[in-house]
Amino acid sequence: MLFPAGTTGNVLSRTLVKILLFIITASTLSLPGQVDAAPRPGHPAPNFKVISTTGQNISSENFRNHLVILDFFATWCQPCRLSIPHLVEMNRKYGKQGLHILGLSLDEDGERTVRLFADELRINYPLALAGDTVTGDFSVRSVPIMYLIDKKGNVAEVYRGYSNDKARSMEQAIKRLLAEK
Repeated sequence: MLFPAGTTGNVLSRTLVKILLFIITASTLSLPGQVDAAPRPGHPAPNFKVISTTGQNISSENFRNHLVILDFFATWCQPCRLSIPHLVEMNRKYGKQGLHILGLSLDEDGERTVRLFADELRINYPLALAGDTVTGDFSVRSVPIMYLIDKKGNVAEVYRGYSNDKARSMEQAIKRLLAEK
């Protein structure tokens, strides 16, 4: 026994155990890939399958050799409401050149809520409920988050949140990636 039997020894022993548990937990959580397994630029985007609000089966296979924006959003999210008109415009400007946009809703109220939202904002690209598997595979913790996926299926850029600067940056990346062969 390091300490004589008594209060001081027990308190110090418990404190030492707590410190050791904290160190073990912290070191385990800091291992690469353990906490933040979010797809990163330059790495392959996870495969996914969803059913659009119009009943269409959509998967990552539908977008092979195309530039894709996956927009994780929610109808109650104010920054999402700001980003969507920009995405509608990007789809209008670059859709015929090979850009595809897929909105993936985190709403729990169901497809009807998402369809009404799409009508209200005049969304011109497909929407689907994301579901736990897709949000987990993309490590979605907040919205909006947009993944720009290149023609090879790799994550090119990740945009968390929305601002005019991010919108400009996204458009520049879209132009650059569409120009690549």
